[in-house]
Amino acid sequence: MTDDIEHNIEQTTRQRTLNRRGFLARAGCIAAVVAAGVASGETLLGGDQTASAATLRNGLKGATAADDDPLALLKKMISFDTQNFGKGGKTRPYAEMVKGLWDAAGVSSEIIPTPQPDNVHLLARIKGTTSAAPVLLLGHSDVVPVEKDHWSVDPFAGVVKDGQIWGRGALDMKGTNSATISALLRHLGEGGKFERDIIVLTDCDEEAGDYGSGWLAENHWDKLDCGMVLTEGGWFIAQSDKTTPMLITVTRQDKVYFNLDLYAEGTATHSSKPMPDSAIVGLSRAVAELGEYDAPVHLTDVTREYFGALADATDDRRWGRAIRMMLRAHNQHQLERTAALMVKGSDYPYLHHALLHTTAAYVIEDSGYKENVIPSEAHVRVNCRGIPGGEKPRDFLATVRQKMKRRGIVVKLAAPEGVSEADYLDQLDDTWATPAADIDTPLYQAISKASAQTYPEAVFAPALFEAGTSLGPWREHDIPGYGVYPYVIDNDQLVAMHGNDERIYVDALNKGTDFMYRVFDRFRA
Repeated sequence: MTDDIEHNIEQTTRQRTLNRRGFLARAGCIAAVVAAGVASGETLLGGDQTASAATLRNGLKGATAADDDPLALLKKMISFDTQNFGKGGKTRPYAEMVKGLWDAAGVSSEIIPTPQPDNVHLLARIKGTTSAAPVLLLGHSDVVPVEKDHWSVDPFAGVVKDGQIWGRGALDMKGTNSATISALLRHLGEGGKFERDIIVLTDCDEEAGDYGSGWLAENHWDKLDCGMVLTEGGWFIAQSDKTTPMLITVTRQDKVYFNLDLYAEGTATHSSKPMPDSAIVGLSRAVAELGEYDAPVHLTDVTREYFGALADATDDRRWGRAIRMMLRAHNQHQLERTAALMVKGSDYPYLHHALLHTTAAYVIEDSGYKENVIPSEAHVRVNCRGIPGGEKPRDFLATVRQKMKRRGIVVKLAAPEGVSEADYLDQLDDTWATPAADIDTPLYQAISKASAQTYPEAVFAPALFEAGTSLGPWREHDIPGYGVYPYVIDNDQLVAMHGNDERIYVDALNKGTDFMYRVFDRFRA
């Protein structure tokens, strides 16, 4: 107990008295990258954007304290257009910028090309003082595409307004990359050393593509082997005021990702003579029916612990009672009713609904090819996420097929090329049965202690991630992997993930960087 108190005092004192030389060293890292880019005539911003040396300096010169670093870096990261339209993105310029930071800080790093031009991984390794198993930090560089006309700001300008930084990737996950790298540079600027190697992997093809972490592991596993991994995942959610930290979570398990394809057939004919068996109309009715369907509620050990912590954390006593009623439900009927009540009272209803059900999202619809031809076929892609230990994907597929049978809709499981449906269902069963990451590790303990130090008013808990990550290769090697998005967000910001006007609070980013600094502080030599 005394050792913990002394450690906390020492760490807090060190943070408050960051020496001027350390900060100037960090500023010099960024300045060196800017100067190098200008000297070589290279553009440092992504896409078709360009920037003069003056513009970049003006964007950085406002950094007068260590907490300004993550914002300046995130603005710069957002400016690189790394959109992934399904087959990877152009990530080399982004990777070269980050590599410049590592090089200027004296950290060994390398760009690892993939067979797709300009689609690269970046691997940096901060050498530790012992041979203890490394910690690997995994942060993807690609982002999903934007519907630019639906944004209120330029999605690649890193606009700061209303106390938030706006841009594609601000939340997912360049904001996390910025907080992580800024925190590590802060340690290095102090002359800090770590008692084990810290590997920072900036991967590509996380959002889609053939050359993501799986390809990298197949070709370069010796560079990725480690003892623990931290990537995107756990949400830091707020009380009803949208800013006071309520629950700090670290995910130790992802939902199971799979896709279904729905097909309807009808008579192809001239559009002047519509017929009642229209494929498009039939499929639309089927989607409308399925869109109203909620898969059964399932609670697992992981989600029970999460919701129990949520009940303790909330200031809303009525909602807390609703959560506890759900957790005490004696049968499925009671569980369904109380879960619906809990979701209705939540400030994050879509998140909490997703943690209880297999979800189905209707993401791509295609049919027809000419305005005066009624097509013979219509198709919808359905993206699904199952709860590990809850409803199996094969059971959800069977339910959907049963519902669609009377409508004449064909339902196919979208298996990888060359893989049969039966074999793919077996693979999904294996993923479904993968246990949650062990919490008895130095990294999990570091995250827990950093939460208590940075957000003392909030409750800390492990959680299930409703989405997916690049952690597959490490999980296949039984290496524990965790996830955090280290900034407090409100529901509107959460909904903007992969949507329009993606943004996070600037203050939350700065505090999240402090959180990451404290995580790494537990590994200081």
